[in-house]
Amino acid sequence: MDSVYFTVNTETQNNERQAVKVTADSLNDEKRSIGSLRVGTAAYFGAFFVFSFASAFLLYLDHETSGFILLLLTWIIIPVLAATDRVRFDGKRLVRDGIAPRVWRILNRSRYWLRLSDIEQVDTQMVRSLRRGGRVMYRYSTTFRGKGTVITLTSGGESYRRLIKKLLPLIPTEVMDGRSLELRDYLLTLSDLRVKTKSNDLPSFDVLESSIRKRLLRRKNDIDGKSSDPEKASNLRRLANELRLSGSLPQSLEAFRRAALAAPPDGWLLLEFSRCLQAFAAVERDDRVFRRSQAMMRLAERRAGMDADLLARIGETYVQIGDWRRAARVFRHSTEIVGETFLALRGLAEVALREGKIAHVIHNFAAANRLATLPSLRRWTRGEVEYFTRINSDDEYMELEVSRVNLYDSVDRWQRRFFLAAIIGFPTILIGLLIDVTTITNIGWTVSLFALAGWMLTGFGKRMLERRIPFEALSTDDN
Repeated sequence: MDSVYFTVNTETQNNERQAVKVTADSLNDEKRSIGSLRVGTAAYFGAFFVFSFASAFLLYLDHETSGFILLLLTWIIIPVLAATDRVRFDGKRLVRDGIAPRVWRILNRSRYWLRLSDIEQVDTQMVRSLRRGGRVMYRYSTTFRGKGTVITLTSGGESYRRLIKKLLPLIPTEVMDGRSLELRDYLLTLSDLRVKTKSNDLPSFDVLESSIRKRLLRRKNDIDGKSSDPEKASNLRRLANELRLSGSLPQSLEAFRRAALAAPPDGWLLLEFSRCLQAFAAVERDDRVFRRSQAMMRLAERRAGMDADLLARIGETYVQIGDWRRAARVFRHSTEIVGETFLALRGLAEVALREGKIAHVIHNFAAANRLATLPSLRRWTRGEVEYFTRINSDDEYMELEVSRVNLYDSVDRWQRRFFLAAIIGFPTILIGLLIDVTTITNIGWTVSLFALAGWMLTGFGKRMLERRIPFEALSTDDN
């Protein structure tokens, strides 16, 4: 009887363990499937084009077997590598996964994942890709840096939007730049945005096209609202930012104008309004609108009061448009009236680096390190202090770093030249084939092949020169 009871009890425990294991595995699967995004295909497209061009050259030389084999391998392998190269988010880490990244990290012994707690910087770059009617198509590239690992997410579909909306709210505000914060707060799908636009009775671009420029350049300032409806102003401000991120700039400007008329605008509304004006001025190439945006930025400074975060973001915006003098003034003003903050000190360090004042860079980064509340920020600022202190005290290391930066700039210029030479070579090949002149065709093939080879080599050179020279390398050479 005891043996029967023991057997039944053991089977029950085994079943419970299997059930718990199945539940844990299912939870892990859910974690692993929180979000994923395919990595940008620019590098794969470049390799695909170069190898396809090389196979065409082999076919031109009547090496048909080699040419077809290379073409077949190129058209099979590279698309597979591009399709499997993805960034996954499991709730705690960003993981770069795929065939090519695995081979690269075996060869380079580099990290392929980044914990959220290890993220030191989040930067978002915005590139205008094309213009369709009244809407500008923007392409966003969000880069996460930490512990020497860099992972980049590139927009191009709904996967980017879903991953960003899940990922950025989990990251502290201090490590993100202004554009990343805007993506976190205001990124919407186009369908949801159309619904909100219709519910707020905003005119279409065709209606706004004739009146928007006149309103922007009107001498009388019409952004100080006489009525007071804070809730309406807040809703319109949010809609305006959502429209700006989607590229609907005229409608965004109209929403900002209505928000300013609904209630007296504060510094945050003026800052966001001015950023929209800057984007519109860049698209229309209108210096008058850009000057209007600068005037609105100065008004935002005056209405910032004791808001240290707002002052820091205003200074960051000045840095983005290249007005370093005004940025330094805003950062110093923030430290004088509010006291030292991490964002203001980091901004002062960047301005001092731009001006070549290494001692000021070290001082500001050291002060920012004392005020940092996150371990990742303390680690990053400590690394910056060590790096610039070594540059300031070690002439040999400074010469090596200056040489590396200069060499990187030279390689970048040569890469652009090689690309232009390849572009020139392609029509030469086509002309030679059309008029059936072998000499011209051979010249085109030679120029294009050498140019593409140089373009690929300089690309690898840039990757190698991006990283700073480690201190240990210099110490080893000295020994």
